[in-house]
Amino acid sequence: MAQPTADDRLIVALDLPNALAGLDLAKRLGNLAGFYKIGLGMLTGGGLALATELKQDLGKRVFLDMKLFDIGATVEAAVRGIAQYDLDFLTVHGDPHVVDAAKQGAGDKYLKILAVTVLTSLDRADLDAALIRPGDMRDIVLARAANALTAGADGVIASPQEAAAIRALPEAAGKLIVTPGVRPAGVALGDQKRVATPAQAVADGADHIVVGRPIWAADDPGSATQAILAELASSQASHPNRSNHR
Repeated sequence: MAQPTADDRLIVALDLPNALAGLDLAKRLGNLAGFYKIGLGMLTGGGLALATELKQDLGKRVFLDMKLFDIGATVEAAVRGIAQYDLDFLTVHGDPHVVDAAKQGAGDKYLKILAVTVLTSLDRADLDAALIRPGDMRDIVLARAANALTAGADGVIASPQEAAAIRALPEAAGKLIVTPGVRPAGVALGDQKRVATPAQAVADGADHIVVGRPIWAADDPGSATQAILAELASSQASHPNRSNHR
C-alpha cells in the first residue's frame, strides 16, 4: 500500500524543547507533513532559525504562533520584521487594534494574519477569573471572531466546537479557520478543554487543524500522522472552504 503524503490541512505543532528536536521530528515525518507550527515556547530555543530551515531548506509551510498583543505601533513593527522571513501564518490576539496593526505590518507580503478568539485551553470559569464579561463562551468567541475579521484578519483561531458557527458568519466568507484542540479518537485531551476529532473539525468548517502532542508524543509519530491523514481523506472530512487553500 502506498504511503500517504502530506495534506496541508494538517499542521503539526512542534511543541518541543528546541529547534534541534523540532527539526529531527520534521525529518522523521518527511513527506507525511508539509505544514508546521512553531510556538512561543520555542522562540528562545531557536524557533526563528527552525522556521527558516523548514521553509527554505525543506520546502515546508510555517505557521508562527506568537499570539502578539501590544500597542499598535509595536505590533506593526514586530509583524513587519517577521514578514521578512517569508512565512505563511502568524497569530495575534483578536482585538481590532491589534489586527489592524498586524495587517499594516504585513504589508504586501503573503503572511496571513490569524486572530485568536478565546484560547482553546480556557473555559467559562477561566474567563470569570480573568474578569472577562459574562456570557456564553460560544457567543464571546463569535463576537471576537466577527470583530477581528471586520478589522481585516485573514482568518481566526478557534476551537473545533465553534468552527461551524464561525463559518456561518457573514464576515467569515473566504476567510481561514484554524483549529487547535484537535485530538484523534482515544487520545488524551492534555490541557485542551474544547476539542474534536480531525474529521469533525474539518466537516464543521476548519480549513486547517493543528495537532501536536498526539504526534510528537506518540511511540511512532509517523504512524500517528498517517492515521490522521487517513481520517482527513475519509468522506467524514468533507471540506466546505477549499478555495482558501494555497
